[in-house]
Amino acid sequence: MQKQTSGIHHISAIVGHPQENVDFYAGVLGLRLVKKTVNFDDPGTYHLYFGDEEGKPGTIITFFPWARAKQGKIGDGQVGITSYVVPKGAFGFWEKRLERFQIPFSKVERFGEQYVQFDDPHGLHLELVEREEGQINTWSFGGVTPEVAIKGFGGAILYSAQPQQTAELLEKVMGLEHVGEEGDFIRFRSLADIGNIIDLKKVSTERGRMGVGTVHHIAFRAGDDQDQLDWQEYVSAHGYSVTPVKDRNYFNAIYFKEHGEILFEIATDPPGFALDESRERMGEQLMLPEQYEQYREQLNRRLIPITVRELE
Repeated sequence: MQKQTSGIHHISAIVGHPQENVDFYAGVLGLRLVKKTVNFDDPGTYHLYFGDEEGKPGTIITFFPWARAKQGKIGDGQVGITSYVVPKGAFGFWEKRLERFQIPFSKVERFGEQYVQFDDPHGLHLELVEREEGQINTWSFGGVTPEVAIKGFGGAILYSAQPQQTAELLEKVMGLEHVGEEGDFIRFRSLADIGNIIDLKKVSTERGRMGVGTVHHIAFRAGDDQDQLDWQEYVSAHGYSVTPVKDRNYFNAIYFKEHGEILFEIATDPPGFALDESRERMGEQLMLPEQYEQYREQLNRRLIPITVRELE
């Protein structure tokens, strides 16, 4: 029996200075910093999570900020563009907001939808799309109110070194529906109402280079731990090398690199970000996994201080 993921769980990217990262995603885009922790594989740097008020799967973008890291290059083997969905009628607000913060943007059409495209301060390609689907984000910050706030991911555009093989993975393994083709793209849809659209670029271009301004991996949803173990077996049976389950505190994760060189993760929906903080206080304190708690003082000295602040 074929499995089907319900959609994107999170997208993780590499960026530069952490305060610039916070200022853009909280201060400009109005997302909530739902978790401030460290990179479990490199605890000397932050791992920052932004999402809706609760940090629900399908809304979470995460960052590894290295202030002095080299700039990357967006290309094959990566998520090329991360799409955010906003309520119908919100484009006017967002265009004025981008102009206010002097962020250049352009408009494009794809599969009958209008998109507003722009870059974050470190070079990540982003876009907004209006859709009816998806719950309203009840978080308000810095002038971004629920009637215009980002609901979560609209989806992503994938740049693959082997587009046909990636297309086969998306449809035959991940269980996404093949919607159609238009211009340079093949569109796939998952079961969820957000984080549900994957547009795959049909032509391979130039290989990407990991660094600041690039997406490290894209994660898809598993319902729970058993579902994830089923996915681990299922993906492995289709010829992909899948990692053991890794405990990320707020979800469990498995990883595999698909044939187009894009790093995929399958992450569990539970337990979520209120595991170690109340929903009301999420993101306010540095939260450390048990193995790093003994190094809290050293890490606080090493990590660059950050503040969630409203921008003028």
